[in-house]
Amino acid sequence: MTVLSLRGINKTFGAVAALTDIELDVAASQVVAVVGDNGAGKSTLVKILSGVHPPDSGTISFEGREVEIPTPAAAHRLGIATVFQDLALCENLNVIQNLFLGQEIRPLRLNDVAMETRSWELLRQLSAKIPSVRVPVAALSGGQRQTVAIARSLLGDPKIIILDEPTAALGVAQTAEVLNLVERLRENGLGVIMISHNMADVRAVADKVAVLRLGRNNGVFDVGDVSAEDIIAAITGATDNAVSRRAQAMSTREVTP
Repeated sequence: MTVLSLRGINKTFGAVAALTDIELDVAASQVVAVVGDNGAGKSTLVKILSGVHPPDSGTISFEGREVEIPTPAAAHRLGIATVFQDLALCENLNVIQNLFLGQEIRPLRLNDVAMETRSWELLRQLSAKIPSVRVPVAALSGGQRQTVAIARSLLGDPKIIILDEPTAALGVAQTAEVLNLVERLRENGLGVIMISHNMADVRAVADKVAVLRLGRNNGVFDVGDVSAEDIIAAITGATDNAVSRRAQAMSTREVTP
């Protein structure tokens, strides 16, 4: 079932058209990768869905009804959670404190036991590999920090999670850890929008790829039916470029016995 649907979304900043007639559909238990070059409009799309910027025109439908997302709080209430690239974690606080910062459980005073129990529940949902929820976030690896940020986004029981460049600046093992988290989110019935530049990550976990080019849709592909070269061609607007030629040469070498 389609949970989130965008139709004809436009956004301008002065004379600059950041988004023009954008369409996007995200279903439950589906990972949609949004890819595009720098300046393609990915960040603007994320900010519209997370309530930072309102669209100038177009419609946003959530679970079959037309909605508006005027503020981040409205996005949160609606069921859209966003994990931004900087993660917004406090390194001096432990995992529990980061998960519940600003939304602590306290009928009269802080209920540490309830928050620790809920923290482990959220981390188990993601099959997370974090040894203790009492350690400062500064002591965690990049992949574990991404886990904490994603777990925090699950507190409000969202239907859609937006991940902005979740594997940027991570090593191979940490990237695999984060991609496993994306798989867990899909298995738990959530719709996932993953902003990424990494074609290997996209092909590893995404069901569909939506390409943005110069603020416009430039193709929506089923991952199983498209090659990395086709996606790169849609991103760049041409098939004859250095990146696609190098990728083609590498695939030819792999096929040649």
